[in-house]
Formats: sequence, structure tokens, C-alpha cells
Amino acid sequence: MNPTPCSGSHALRIATFLIAAYAINAGAGDIKHIKTPVAPKGKVRAEAVKRVKPSTAASRRKSEFTGPLYATRPEVMATADEIAQRLALEPQWVRNAMGQSHYMPAITRAIAPPPVGTVKNWAVYRGRFIDTVRIRAGVKFWLDNREALLRAEQQMGVPAEIIVGIIGVETIYGQQTGTYRVMDALATLSFDFPAQHPRAAHRAAFFRSELEAFLALTHRTGTNPLAVHGSYAGAMGLPQFMPSSWANYAIDFDGDGRVDLFQSPADVIGSVANYFKSFGWKTGMPTHYPVRLVSEGADRAALLAPDILPTFSSADMVRKGGELGPDGLGHAGPLALVELQNGGAAPLYLAGTENFYTITRYNWSSYYALAVIELGQEVAAAMPK
Repeated sequence: MNPTPCSGSHALRIATFLIAAYAINAGAGDIKHIKTPVAPKGKVRAEAVKRVKPSTAASRRKSEFTGPLYATRPEVMATADEIAQRLALEPQWVRNAMGQSHYMPAITRAIAPPPVGTVKNWAVYRGRFIDTVRIRAGVKFWLDNREALLRAEQQMGVPAEIIVGIIGVETIYGQQTGTYRVMDALATLSFDFPAQHPRAAHRAAFFRSELEAFLALTHRTGTNPLAVHGSYAGAMGLPQFMPSSWANYAIDFDGDGRVDLFQSPADVIGSVANYFKSFGWKTGMPTHYPVRLVSEGADRAALLAPDILPTFSSADMVRKGGELGPDGLGHAGPLALVELQNGGAAPLYLAGTENFYTITRYNWSSYYALAVIELGQEVAAAMPK
């Protein structure tokens, strides 16, 4: 989100991961007692968005940074009417949902780009996501959900360790799914995205589309949109899917007739695997190979020009100064030179495959992708033999 990761998001990344078909606790009684806004009567799909309650302390901290209601902004209310007309939703229901959302200054600070001059450091980044807490939690998650992970791997070709790595990086297997109201997050990022961001207009438009997806989903499922919590980017559940991703890629993998990315590990596992399959995951292909730039004659600029998009054959990479081992030399598909900076130390270079690139479709960051890969490997290594 990110989906979105940041993590949670992931969100974020923010992401361009997309969601919206929540199915969480079809009988979530705590949602039923919230009377505004009220969804219309009629046929409701067998899915529901679970209300995730933040802790009292977290709620207190958030309230200290809560801004005015969006009901005070005429342009927001005008947009609510436009959304209602475009999506064929009840205008007053949309006005209530958007008008009762708060501007959250803390979210605009969280989404802002790092200060100019900030140096990336893979070792520091890795340490944030690969530690004993996540590895132990990952082992337990794998053992508890071995059947679903095996089934996802067999049906969709995505290795269990990649799925486990994603869920661990995103939410520590459900321990940290976010404490912001999704409506507050999406409204803030739609109407008050930081202007200093280099792609502010593009990002605001993205979050506006996610806001619409979220409204459409909660309206359809009879869920109070003001009762759902997630990341500061609006990502939800264990995999931190954004609303459009939930709609497009979330699946019922436990066979109970509904999708639940908060309470059903099987649905989470199946949905993550389906996401990667939809973005072109290739069964059996490695994610990357070691590569070293020769000291003389390496055309580093040319190799890095496509960013992380696989572009070069192994022979092309060698001709431009990338030294590959036997496995990399035998790779049949395109490769990308991936550079991960290490502060003042020498960068780490990888030859990323199409599967490495697919992981970055979850979060557009090579650092994120490698953290997912290595966390999954560490959990696999720690599994009981």
C-alpha cells in the first residue's frame, strides 16, 4: 500500500499495489452498531471489511494530531457528489463518509520524501525487517499454515518463502496492520498530498482512485467506511493490500465463500500468491544472481539506465562489464543491474530477473524486494528439519 507498506505500509510505497474487495469477518458485530454512514438495503456480497481497533494509547496519540473534518471543505463535498454520481452511490452516504473524515497532519509528514541528501543504506534497511522477532514469527506462521502455503505454491507457482517474506515485512504476520482510519488516510492523501513531493499531482490522483475504490467496496458490502483501520497510506490486512488490489487480486482461498485478509491466513496466502501470478511470476525462476562490476571498462551508467527493469541478456551484461557466475550466465531471460547503496561503503550489486521485478510491483523498491527475499530465506532456514 502497499499493497502499502509501507510497509504498510504498503504500504506504500506507496505503493502501487491496489485493493478493494474486503472480506473480513462477515459477522463483525462491532461494525453493525455504528449507525453512520448507513449502507443502503439490498443484496450484499458475502464479504465484509473487519474493523481493526487501534489501542487506546494509539488512539490518544493520533487524536493529538487530528485536523478538521473534511465536511468544512466545499471542494471536498463537491468531489463527494461527483463520486456518488460516477459510481452510482447514494450522495448523502458519500458526503457522510467523506465529510466525517479528518485531515491528518501526521500522515502528510509520513508520506513526505526524505530530506535532500539522505543516503540510502541497505544494511540499515535490512536490519529493520530481518531480525529474530520476524524470523520466529515467520516460522510459527509457516508451521501453522503449511497446507495453504504448499497449495498456493502448487497452484500459482509462487514459493512459500516469498509469500512468508511479504507478510513478514508488511505486518509481522498480522502484529502491525495499522491504526489509522482508512477514510482519514485516503482523504488526507487525496486532498492534502504534500505539494513539495516531486510527483504530488500523480500521487494525489492515485489516492483519489483508491478512495473511490474503498467507498465502492464498503458501500457494496454494507460496511461502515469510518470503522476500518489500516496503514497511513490506506493499506489493509495482513498483506497490506490497497483497496483496488483487494478488489482485483484478493481471493477466497479457505473455501468459506468470502475473502478475509484480516482473519484468514489462507485467504492472505492465496491472495498474495494470486497478486504475484497476476503480475507475471515465473515458476521456478530465481529472483536474482550475484554480479560484480569489473574494475575497468564497466559501463555502469548504461547498465543502470533501465533502473530495475530487466533489459539485458546475460551476454549483454557481461559485455558491459558485469561479471556473472555460472548460474547467471546460463539465465535465458532478461536481467537488470540492481544497485543497493550502503551509505559510505561500496554498493551491493545484483542481477535481477523478471521475478525480482515482479516483487517490486508490490512495492516499487529494490531494497524492499531484497528484504522480502532474504526474510523468506531466513525463515526457511530456521524451519524445523
